[in-house]
Amino acid sequence: MALAIMVLLTVSCKNETKPEVKTVEVAAEASKTIDPNATYAKAEFTIDGMTCEIGCAKTIEKKIAKMEGVKSATVDFDRKLAMVEYNEAKVTPTSLETTVTNVADIYKVSDMKTVEAFSTKN
Repeated sequence: MALAIMVLLTVSCKNETKPEVKTVEVAAEASKTIDPNATYAKAEFTIDGMTCEIGCAKTIEKKIAKMEGVKSATVDFDRKLAMVEYNEAKVTPTSLETTVTNVADIYKVSDMKTVEAFSTKN
């Protein structure tokens, strides 16, 4: 029980927004190699349980983006939608779901589907 409370406090939103320093991430992203011979797929799925954009959506987005074989990841908090482009040889829909649910138990993935192009805001 105490662990669940600690996790919830760790990933819950803060009322104050602080600027994020992205220099380390940019360097890590720059070193990520994209395999030109790989077959990339695009997946969209719903993430339920998010309560805020910075503490939830951006945290999940960063975790997915850091996965080996992920080319791009975007989590749209307003639409509860994740859009991920990934190397089919290294990433599976199951591994995407596991990454999201490992961030916190409150996140649930549904409506996982492979798409030709990401949906746009209506």
